Amino acid sequence: MNQERILIVEDDPAMQRLLVSQLTARGFVVRLVDNGPAALALVAAERPDLILLDITLPGGMNGLEFCRELRTWSSVPVILVTAADTPQTKVVALELGGDDYLIKPFHVGELVARIRAVLRRAAPASVPDREVIEAGDISIDLTSREVRRGAEPIHLTKIEFDLLRELVIHRDTVLTYEHLLEAVWGPGNSDIRLVHVHSCNLRRKLEQGPTSPRHILAVPGVGYRFRSSSS
Repeated sequence: MNQERILIVEDDPAMQRLLVSQLTARGFVVRLVDNGPAALALVAAERPDLILLDITLPGGMNGLEFCRELRTWSSVPVILVTAADTPQTKVVALELGGDDYLIKPFHVGELVARIRAVLRRAAPASVPDREVIEAGDISIDLTSREVRRGAEPIHLTKIEFDLLRELVIHRDTVLTYEHLLEAVWGPGNSDIRLVHVHSCNLRRKLEQGPTSPRHILAVPGVGYRFRSSSS
């Protein structure tokens, strides 16, 4: 059985020791760097399975800037860690491509549970038969996890595709925030901002122009639905 490889990007020595010891003890293969540029180089060279990223980093690249740069060429899952428990920080972290976030101080058990949940979501889905969903000019291949507008590929993060997949499987049906949180993020997560932010990112990538949304529709106070017809 292959061990999952986790890259820790953290500059605080005490936190470094805690994370390395606790994650190694739980069977993960851990690499550690303390700055953004070194982390980008290591991701390119070793392709870790997940990045645990502190937002506050030394030098000219903080965690948010790292995430913005990373998402131009990699979809490796990222859990951002921050001491700033503000809605704005969380929203920005998710909009820049973070898959999840955790507030310092945190319980190691919760961190490990979130890591394992994100890794499960990132694992290739087992789909026995090829299934392609067509919605107007959008084509969604649930087997290859490819999305296209006509012949043009639409690049989604793993979590964006997982959210889209859940919506299109239940297309034309309203899915509650609670349903989406459990299906995409796993049991025990109740922060509906995760759904809002990633739905907005998904809508921005799928829809074109300033017109009203055609496919990813919000139902205020309830959840979201995917409209298969673009009319």
